[in-house]
Parts: sequence; C-alpha cells; structure tokens
Amino acid sequence: MNIRYFCNQHLENRVNMEKKIPIILLNFTGVYDLEAFASNRNIVHVDCRDMKGVDCYCDEEGRKELHRRLAPFPAEAVHFIDSGDFHYLTEYWVSRLHEPFSLIVFDHHPDMQQPEWEGVVSCGGWVRDVLEKNPFVKHIIIVGASDELIAQVPDHLREKVLFYSQAEIDHHQAWPSKAGKLIHEPVYISIDKDVLRKQDAITDWSNGDMTLLQLQAVLRIIYAHEKVIGIDITGECSATLDYFSELEDAEINNEANEELLRGCVISLNNSWRITVDHRMHNSCCAAEDTDCLNNISYL
Repeated sequence: MNIRYFCNQHLENRVNMEKKIPIILLNFTGVYDLEAFASNRNIVHVDCRDMKGVDCYCDEEGRKELHRRLAPFPAEAVHFIDSGDFHYLTEYWVSRLHEPFSLIVFDHHPDMQQPEWEGVVSCGGWVRDVLEKNPFVKHIIIVGASDELIAQVPDHLREKVLFYSQAEIDHHQAWPSKAGKLIHEPVYISIDKDVLRKQDAITDWSNGDMTLLQLQAVLRIIYAHEKVIGIDITGECSATLDYFSELEDAEINNEANEELLRGCVISLNNSWRITVDHRMHNSCCAAEDTDCLNNISYL
C-alpha cells in the first residue's frame, strides 16, 4: 500500500472536530479555476462572476445582491474573496458580528481613503468604513502597510489605528507587548496577500516585502494569544492575456493559499476547538505528504 495514501487515510479517520469550520470561496474573476487548493471538496464555492457594479467599488445595487448571495454563510468562517479589488467584503463580514471584536488587517495599503461617492464602499476605503460605522469594533491593527501610505492617513484616523512596522514584524515579542495588551476581545483577521513580497504572492496591487514565513510566524503568535472568530484571505491576481503567466502566477498564489489555509485549520484548534491526532499528522509529514490538507473534513 502507498505509504502516503495510508497516512492520509489514517489522518482523515483520526481528525475530530468539535466545531466544524466553514470555508467559503467567492469567485468573481475565475482565477481560482487555476489554483489547485480550490478544488478541495470541502470548500463551498459561491459563483459571483455574473455580478456587475462590484469590482473595486461596490454600488448600492451590487451591495444588495452580494448581501443576498452571502446571507446563508456565516462570518465565523474562513473566507477567500478573490482579488484585492474585493477586499471591501471584509467590511460586510465583520458587519455580521454582533459582539465586540478587534480587526487585524495584513495589507500593504491602509485602505483608509476618503470615499469618492456617498453610499459606495471601495477596496481602498473599507477600513475607514469599519472604523467609523461599526459599533462593535474596539481596535483595528494594520500589519505591513507602507510607511509612505500610512503617512497619508489623516491624523484623526491614524490615532485610532495601531500600525505595525516591518521591524516590529521581525521582532516576535512585539505582538504580546503591544497589541496583546490592547486586545481583550475576539479578533477577526483579514489577509491581503499584497503584504507579501512578489516571490510569495502575485497580486493586482503593489507588494510589500514580508515573506510568507514571516506572515505565518506572526499569525502563529496571534493564534496563540487571541481568540480568532473569522478570517478572510484576498490578493489573487486577475486574468491577463498571457495564459502561461497566469499559470505561473496561480501556482505561486496557490502555494500561499494552501499554507495560509493549513495554518488556519491546524493552528486554530484552541479558538475553534479542533482536536487532531498530531502523531498521525506528523507521520504524514514524515511521509512527505503535502496534500494532508485535502483529508481534513472542514464542513
């Protein structure tokens, strides 16, 4: 018998989830069709490719339709929300939380721009909307934003947000000593992969210089210190006219998505009460199994 198959089967049999984690994928551009992780049978796909008025800016009609389509799905979940053009959907997911929470955002951009039109939410201003309109948000922490872009945030808003510099990201004690003292409520995490360097993520926007390993290290610290109630991941790269470039980009982003999703499932066992037989998981890893993600029943 193939040892990889044997380990996978035993891992699947030994996973016990006291509370099951929904994983919801919103497909606006079709880019997930090129990413292998999205074929996992336990991920719920929501087809949004026919929608109008939702790309980068979301008008009133688009917002109503999005809310209708997403109403059956919980905010307490892992959400994949396609390109950074749709990052404003984090504002929708946290609007569904009805308890005090803190919002932790990994993004190369602060996303706190002044809205250009009344009643229109945008990918560049949604954090400001949460800050000004959500009655349950207690703290907003932005990790990895450009110093230049942070300086452009108006003073009265910058004072209400905690920013983490690249130097602090590298210093693992920064979280418990700074944000850890500030947060006393559950957290929702939003990850835009444009916070990563180009070697680790290909996005539609300018990239930061964080490595995937650095991002994972910070996430592990957050998982260890905070109760996480929901996560979303964005930052895919929209289609181009070069099919081979699309495949290369998708391969890089697929690896990042797989690693981030695996971290959510394995590391959130305290927040979501997942108990895993780690000995069997380690056996799979010893067998060089890179597909054990597919053998966990998320739903």
